[in-house]
Amino acid sequence: MSTDVAVPYLDISDPSFAMHSEAVRAARAQHWFARTNYGVAILRHEYVSKLLKDPRLRQGSGKWPDHNGVHSGLFYDWWTQCLLVLEGDDHHRIRRLLNPAFAPKHLEPFLPRFEALARELVNDFIDKGELEFVNDFAEPYATRVLCILLGIPESEWPTIARLASTIGLALGVTLKQDLGVVEDALEELYGYAENLIADRQANRGDDLVTTLVQANANGDSLSDSELRNALCLLIFGGMDTTRNQLGLGIMSYLHNPDQWELLAKHPELARNAVEEIMRTNPTTTWVTREAMVDFDYEDLRVTAGTTVHFFTQVSGTDPEAYPNPEIDITAERVPHYGFGGGMHHCLGHFVARADMAIALTALSERMTNLRISGKDEWLPDSGNTGPVRLPIGFDKR
Repeated sequence: MSTDVAVPYLDISDPSFAMHSEAVRAARAQHWFARTNYGVAILRHEYVSKLLKDPRLRQGSGKWPDHNGVHSGLFYDWWTQCLLVLEGDDHHRIRRLLNPAFAPKHLEPFLPRFEALARELVNDFIDKGELEFVNDFAEPYATRVLCILLGIPESEWPTIARLASTIGLALGVTLKQDLGVVEDALEELYGYAENLIADRQANRGDDLVTTLVQANANGDSLSDSELRNALCLLIFGGMDTTRNQLGLGIMSYLHNPDQWELLAKHPELARNAVEEIMRTNPTTTWVTREAMVDFDYEDLRVTAGTTVHFFTQVSGTDPEAYPNPEIDITAERVPHYGFGGGMHHCLGHFVARADMAIALTALSERMTNLRISGKDEWLPDSGNTGPVRLPIGFDKR
């Protein structure tokens, strides 16, 4: 790696490391990439846009279990076969079969039910003037939305949330020590998914599972194990990321009260409000790829096997791409990468965009003067982040 400009270094394993820091912004101003203790980090929007779609890079999470000393077992088998990490023909085939189920036309019939759910949850706390946002809104909303989509009784949402949260431990650096509880949860979720699939094969409904069971392209269809793996990924990924993103969103607008009031007056801007929090404060603060071959890109030399991190939050506030990078729900923006990019672009982004827009609308139309009302707790500000506990005070609108 050679360059006339000094390349910055970021220690992304340091507990004090934060994406929203002056050190990271200074690194972005200094150069378009940084060296890290886990490979290379791409910092600027222009380069994220180009390299995230580069065919010389593959999804970088496939070796996560191996990196943590896990080389076999239930979690290893699921992780290495799920859509998130598949590549090539296997990825294209399964994604081609799954894609139609997530099209807007399949989503639209569920939107009134999402709206009713959001209003119901808001009604439960609106007269109190405060709530613990994760437990009182974000987690039940995100999980019950999944239940509605999948045709699961909403009363079962605590079970779904527990399983998804436990499997989420697998994304932490303590994977090996948490492996037992992760695999217990995954085994339980396997059984849940298999029962759902068997039921929809016998009794078709108007839900996402039925659509997936019926998925067919050119005479090809998903096997029961492929369906199970996809459902487990959907339940795990859909609940966790939406819950975290809603928490990050409410914090973003707590710090931008003028934008919150604008949304309350103009609910038609709700989709823009979602895009702005995904751009500036995404739960997935970086996405990872791995180099399959040696290659050079401008002054960056990449060797096969190198991990390449795309800092989505940092590129989303790059002043070169966003001259006024602060949240503005009326602005027209170039695309952000809060949902990833390239062939691993988030499969459920239509669902996430729609259900978060509904949630922000329901909250803003009833709540004003948002403020922190107690001790908040957060996941680390890197990788997948979000609030663990977020007490919010407000005035009833």
